[in-house]
Amino acid sequence: MKQLLLVGGGHSHVAVLRSLGERPLPGVNAILISPERFTPYSGMLPGLIAGHYEYRECHIDLAALARFANCTLVEAAVTQLDLARKVASIAGGGEHRWDVVSLDIGSIPGTSDVPGARERAIAVRPVHRLLAALQDLVARACQGVLRRVLFIGGGAASVEVLLALQHHLSAAGARGVEMVLATDGDVPLAGHNPRVRAIFARVLADRGVRVHAQSRVVRVDPDAVLTDAGERIGFDALIWATGAAAAAWPGESGLAVDPDGFVLVDESLQSVSHARVFAAGDIATMRDHPRPKSGVYAVRHGPPLTRNIRRALAGERLERFVPQRDALALISTGDRYAVMSLGRWALGGAWVWKWKDWIDRRFMRRYVV
Repeated sequence: MKQLLLVGGGHSHVAVLRSLGERPLPGVNAILISPERFTPYSGMLPGLIAGHYEYRECHIDLAALARFANCTLVEAAVTQLDLARKVASIAGGGEHRWDVVSLDIGSIPGTSDVPGARERAIAVRPVHRLLAALQDLVARACQGVLRRVLFIGGGAASVEVLLALQHHLSAAGARGVEMVLATDGDVPLAGHNPRVRAIFARVLADRGVRVHAQSRVVRVDPDAVLTDAGERIGFDALIWATGAAAAAWPGESGLAVDPDGFVLVDESLQSVSHARVFAAGDIATMRDHPRPKSGVYAVRHGPPLTRNIRRALAGERLERFVPQRDALALISTGDRYAVMSLGRWALGGAWVWKWKDWIDRRFMRRYVV
């Protein structure tokens, strides 16, 4: 029996599992290793925080999906790949052999290089810890002991979670909680077109969100952050939502990685340094076609990754995949309103949120088995 090892239950690997259930691979034993049974769908996370969705509506049950795929689920975290022996080590001991291995482990918070951040900030990853921490924040706000929440990061994830939490607090009856956002960019959502930035500038202003632009945090104290300009910004709760960072163990295992530690892959999503090792989603950087780390591209990786894993196990030539340069982004504003961002285009409205909701629910229905 050939051994297929799937490390991580991200957006790309759920597509692989569904394919294995629909079209089994004779002579292949598949194992999925994931530290969590339920994997969140990132597109619905702001809606979950805002209160528009229930937990099970936006989490995929990896145990059920693995059973459908005739795949063994191991609830653990991989700590190392032995590329010579073709085995993966897991936390707590134990090894799993592989003939083909694929990594879809997402990314981690980029807090490690800021003193005090890891100890004092609530990171947006992993999601289960974020959700637990936000529940505590809502309780504190309703008790009147939470007055200021500071978000670090000016990307779509930071803005969406901020507005979603603000909406939830309002619906829960919490009053007087100030929301503050600090970004090292000139404006929030700097990676989007001017129309999108203008829409969100108005939304943030209308919602009373104070924005500190060009404010790179260099230290986190118990009740304030210090920026590179010498400014101190106080907080009662600190949420860290900066760009994605890479887990260290793939590079430490000997895989070729980019300067930020993400696994370098070619147009087949195969490691540029080791055949029969694939990577997709946030943990992967396509050497010749780098793209932003986002759930949109992770979902797009699913089908070509599935086909090339099948080809690799069959000893066939891998196919080429080039991701599109511009991806549609649907960015929510906490309430049932969203903004479409695509290249130079921007449109906002309740109808965009309904469209986003339809897309997200359609995605989730694919993995209810």
